[in-house]
Amino acid sequence: MKLEDYQLILNLKEYGTIRATAKKILISQPALTQRLKYIEEYLGGLIFLRTSKKLLPTPFGEVVLDHAATVMKREEQLWTRLAKAKGKVAGTLSIGASSLFSQYFLPDILEKFTAQHPEVTIDLVTGVSEEIRQNAHSFHICIVRGEPLKDYEKFHLLDDPLYLFDRYPLRSKLTRPFIEFKSDPEFQKLIERWMYAQDGLLFKRSIKVDHFETAKQMMSRGLGMTVLPESICSNEKNHFEYIPLTMEGKSIVRETWACIKPGLRDLPQVEAFMKHIEVESL
Repeated sequence: MKLEDYQLILNLKEYGTIRATAKKILISQPALTQRLKYIEEYLGGLIFLRTSKKLLPTPFGEVVLDHAATVMKREEQLWTRLAKAKGKVAGTLSIGASSLFSQYFLPDILEKFTAQHPEVTIDLVTGVSEEIRQNAHSFHICIVRGEPLKDYEKFHLLDDPLYLFDRYPLRSKLTRPFIEFKSDPEFQKLIERWMYAQDGLLFKRSIKVDHFETAKQMMSRGLGMTVLPESICSNEKNHFEYIPLTMEGKSIVRETWACIKPGLRDLPQVEAFMKHIEVESL
């Protein structure tokens, strides 16, 4: 089997359906179905059970998928070792990054980095910091907000003070909806501790959204108040009411860290990226 075949069945497992996989890897559904049929005929068994909702790996398929993952991992390791042996910055750079950092900072960083190192392939996964932490073993570099990963080499990227925003005057006698957005438990606990300590604010937790940008847009239309980090609200400061979040007289700050597994800076692409973000963060 070709490497492309192994990657194909791993994609099918990840995305769950023929349709979703075809859309993600930009091939037609008939071509994908035909390729899977060929692979199963070649190996002599069904890899997936087709149901109306998703593809389910069969016991036979689980063995094949496990082997496919091993093959692709070894291929990646081979190219990394070859690049290292040649003293060349190449291979795959796997990054897991928080959604906020990915949206506001990472595109510019990656654009400049890939221009300098065009032979490096970026494998990027974004999500809330807790999701990145739980899957840290899958990445060369994790970019997380809050506390850095324990036992990882860490580099401080930015401090992000938090502010409460509303379209209407704060600390009034009006009870206002509080707009929450999806975040990691550490951030939620931080906000809850601050909310509990407030006497002059009246709010009810009635709106939950999937993303901080959604919360920002709802706040801007007067639907409630929300907490936003400074890095994404410079414009809002000029147009809306806001107060800094403080605890015991100190600003509440959300830190962002780049965390690297011990020893991984020996890989040329990892070392090159870390040097790049260290310069970009100055």
